[in-house]
Amino acid sequence: MGGARVAGWVAAGLVLGAGACYCIYRLTRGQQRGSRARRLRPSRSAEDLTNGSCDDVLSAEQLQKLLYLLESTEDPIIMERALVTLGNNAAFSANQVIIQELGGIPIVGDKINNPNHSIKEKALHALNNLSVNVENQIKIKVYINQVCEDVFSGPLNSAVQLAGLRLLTNMTVTNDHQHMLNSYITDLFHVLLTGNGNTKVDSSFLSLYDGHVAKEILLRVLTLFQNINNCLRMEGQLATQPPFPKGSLFFLLYGEECAQKMRALVYHHDVDVKEKAVTIIPKF
Repeated sequence: MGGARVAGWVAAGLVLGAGACYCIYRLTRGQQRGSRARRLRPSRSAEDLTNGSCDDVLSAEQLQKLLYLLESTEDPIIMERALVTLGNNAAFSANQVIIQELGGIPIVGDKINNPNHSIKEKALHALNNLSVNVENQIKIKVYINQVCEDVFSGPLNSAVQLAGLRLLTNMTVTNDHQHMLNSYITDLFHVLLTGNGNTKVDSSFLSLYDGHVAKEILLRVLTLFQNINNCLRMEGQLATQPPFPKGSLFFLLYGEECAQKMRALVYHHDVDVKEKAVTIIPKF
């Protein structure tokens, strides 16, 4: 295995640690929102589209109007509101496809270069939701280097840093783009070691490994564990069992409480969940 691939796995594990809770939170929240009836908005002007509730769902025509407004306006207030509306609508899988087909990803991506930090944050949030669609990641990957520069050069625990980490989390769930973070491993360690509770992982994270949790969520968090195992194994850390900092994602995942949950998942009724848990158990 080449050094670049190893570094990519390490970087991915660190990013996943920094953004894990938020990533899963979005997944569970998305399911809750998806369970409610979605309300399509009647036809409105482009600016009016930025004034509704986040539970409204825009049609393709309305999304096109909104994207044109975002691309053409220089008013920071309108720009920010348009990004918020797009970000909320991008939480729905159908709209993730529509926005991409309308050429919306580069329009949104261009706003991460805006000097206004609030606009930059909202653009990162919209890209994060769009990146849940794997096909969209092909277009979003061109922004990874810029996002990393913003995340690691800006103030610690800032809204922009957290929004960037959330996007990097989604972009490194698979192996496709992990290598792009190779040169940022030192910075990722710094964020994990010095960041506050928003960039670290709360102990309630382990509740996502409970047997009653939905299969989709269980498979996501088990895959997260597998990716981190890959990172540590390639670095030779699993054999030495290093003293992970208390409160870190690693401390939680390799503690006794998590070990008990994994042993229970070996007897889970779903075959896919069971198979993933079986591969993780030896790490304890």
